[in-house]
Amino acid sequence: MQKKKFDVLVAGELNIDLILDKLDQFPVIGKEIMAAEMIYTLGSSSAIFASNLSTLGASVNYCGCIGNDSFGDKIINDLAAKNVTTSNIIRSKTSGTGITVAFNFNQDRAMVTYPGAMNELKQNDITDDMLKQAQHLHVSSVFLQPALKPGLIDLFKRAKQFGLTTSLDPQWDPAEKWDCDWKNLLLFVDVFLPNIEELKNITQKTNLPGAVDAIKDFANLIVAKNSTEGAIAFYKNEVVEQPAFINHDFADAIGAGDSFNAGFIRQFIRDKSLKQCAELGAVCGAINTTQKGGTAAFKDFETVKKIAKEKFNYTLQ
Repeated sequence: MQKKKFDVLVAGELNIDLILDKLDQFPVIGKEIMAAEMIYTLGSSSAIFASNLSTLGASVNYCGCIGNDSFGDKIINDLAAKNVTTSNIIRSKTSGTGITVAFNFNQDRAMVTYPGAMNELKQNDITDDMLKQAQHLHVSSVFLQPALKPGLIDLFKRAKQFGLTTSLDPQWDPAEKWDCDWKNLLLFVDVFLPNIEELKNITQKTNLPGAVDAIKDFANLIVAKNSTEGAIAFYKNEVVEQPAFINHDFADAIGAGDSFNAGFIRQFIRDKSLKQCAELGAVCGAINTTQKGGTAAFKDFETVKKIAKEKFNYTLQ
């Protein structure tokens, strides 16, 4: 099989995260409160996944939409610094770059997002040439990309026609409608990566077994993430229960699920076992929580290896 130029093509949303940390309470209407710390960093599920997957050694190409502004400049620079190819990122002529403002209070958080150019990425922006150059396609945040969502089935179908493997993390639906043609979409998704609450909402079931039963006839590999409870992967008759690696010096959980995805897909595209995929996913999710923001702990591969070994007794190769 001919080697592709990129291991993974990521098609997804792009935004900046502005994290206001160490609040003494959540904001109250009509009152001003203070944040002891502020972090201005690369955000978005897709970008965190791409950045951290690249740090883990995969070659990554990115297609997304940003504004022609300083926020967009930072996104380009931060992705490029992690060796993610950014030449297919589109600069909108009409919208600014998206931003999420996160309010951290103890272990809880609230977020407000301005989508901006995230609203503009369409299925046709991901060209056949981009797909042909990649081994794998990953998409995150279905419900934050209203122009992309109607064409998802066609996008994933094209990817499969060109021989790519595929993965999808739906992320939360802010409207809580969960309206997507899951039956026809998941036929073309090799790895479905929701968290448990998302999966229960998508299937309208109240527990994990019921949710899995609802989609198992048309889904392929289902990986249900459950924070500090770990993750459970279902593929045909195989079930892998992966405990979480617990970080006792918790910074925050922003991007932990995306880092789990990066670890899982890193192993998946290397044809590792389901257990090996889930285990590295769990390790990467835990590594993420050792620094604030979604990418700080993934400075470079040697740093990730060191954290994995010293904090979680995991040897990353």
